[in-house]
Amino acid sequence: MAFLDNSGDIILDAVLTDAGRHRLAKGDGCFKITKFALGDDEINYELFNRNHASGSAYYDLEIMQTPILEAFTDNAAGLKSKLVSIPRTNFLYLPVAKINEIAGAGEHSRHSSGVFLVAVDKDTEDKIGVSGSLGTTDVGTAVAGIMYGENTQDGAIIRVDQGLDTTEISPAQTLDADLVETQYIVEMDNRFGTIVVPATNRRASVSYIDDDNIASYYFSLGVHRNLVKQNDVTETDPTSQVISGPRGTIFNFKVRASVDLNTSTHLFNQLGGGATVSLADVDGATTTCLFIDDTIRVTCATTGYSIDIPVRFIKKQ
Repeated sequence: MAFLDNSGDIILDAVLTDAGRHRLAKGDGCFKITKFALGDDEINYELFNRNHASGSAYYDLEIMQTPILEAFTDNAAGLKSKLVSIPRTNFLYLPVAKINEIAGAGEHSRHSSGVFLVAVDKDTEDKIGVSGSLGTTDVGTAVAGIMYGENTQDGAIIRVDQGLDTTEISPAQTLDADLVETQYIVEMDNRFGTIVVPATNRRASVSYIDDDNIASYYFSLGVHRNLVKQNDVTETDPTSQVISGPRGTIFNFKVRASVDLNTSTHLFNQLGGGATVSLADVDGATTTCLFIDDTIRVTCATTGYSIDIPVRFIKKQ
């Protein structure tokens, strides 16, 4: 890995992804370039200087001279923020995606530890997933922010809302069709779990698993009706809505723990380093749990926006 020489002419550095190289090596005709992506993760546009002493030709000089790394073949390392092409030039705001933790009376909020927890087996669900003290009337109250990785019909649901997050435009206005997100891409480590449809508790179909065990899922409006829905709320509602302006779609999902996490501690010791955390339990005390931290990335395929959702898989020690 090195920096590109940007002292002279503009250089285009294009590489195949790991998947592309794999198909090329097969030599069976399956290799065909059908799409490409551009990104600007390393660019700081605040370096644009309208007050440069040498005139307008030098306004973007510092940006053009920014050191740029060579293109990565690892899809997990490069192009975190992809560029999109929008022909219209009359935009004042671009759509965003935000985690909604206030809707559903705590059903979508993260755990008090600051992440979404996934209890990987029934023992952990029963011990950590409910609150209260033995002998009291509040035993069995679900703990906010804990997804049940084995019995997925219960537990928290992650919800992502999309739209224009501004108070300058009323949420009663209809979001332009080309700004409505119609397809979501979800990427997560396939060794830890899979995406589950909340309404049916069925595993979603994986579109592709790369050489790093990162599984990609594609969900579309009108096709995956229990995952992607139109947001029809048009009034200002700070108790359930995180998008202040016109709203597009809602994407919600659960996570089922993998068989490896459910039945053994191997990955907790190998990848989690045997790290533990103490969590409040149903007995009113604390229970020590093994954990692995992961990130689930949700990308808006139409508008290009992406967010990383912190997830912690826990197992009662």
